[in-house]
Amino acid sequence: MTRVAFVCVGNAGRSQMATAYAESERARRNLNDEIEIVTGGTDPRDHVHEEVVDVLREENIDISDRTPRKITAEDVADAEYVVTMGCDASGFTPRDWDGTTEQWDLTDPQGEDLDAVRVQRDEIKRRVSEFFDDLED
Repeated sequence: MTRVAFVCVGNAGRSQMATAYAESERARRNLNDEIEIVTGGTDPRDHVHEEVVDVLREENIDISDRTPRKITAEDVADAEYVVTMGCDASGFTPRDWDGTTEQWDLTDPQGEDLDAVRVQRDEIKRRVSEFFDDLED
């Protein structure tokens, strides 16, 4: 099983959107038995940003019940891929970790208007789809 971690600072916006789209891609591509997804933040917030919940709901994705959590070395010890958004993987990956990291340069959507968050949502959706294309190759 391939383990993928989506990580940002607060685990309240970017990584939550990426995780939701990754779960959708995994199901759409019939990879539920092949891909494990984990998410977390280096400094998790108290709740997922409302604007993120709202723009995902527009796409019939409900993450209103999710709670940000701290990413740990144990979460990524067996991960083949860690995708970070606004944080550095060296702060939570084990010293001997030999997986692949990807850094997605995305700003925190907190406090942004819905149109700006929609643009970011669509960018994350595109990147997740391309990431899964690469996984399948």
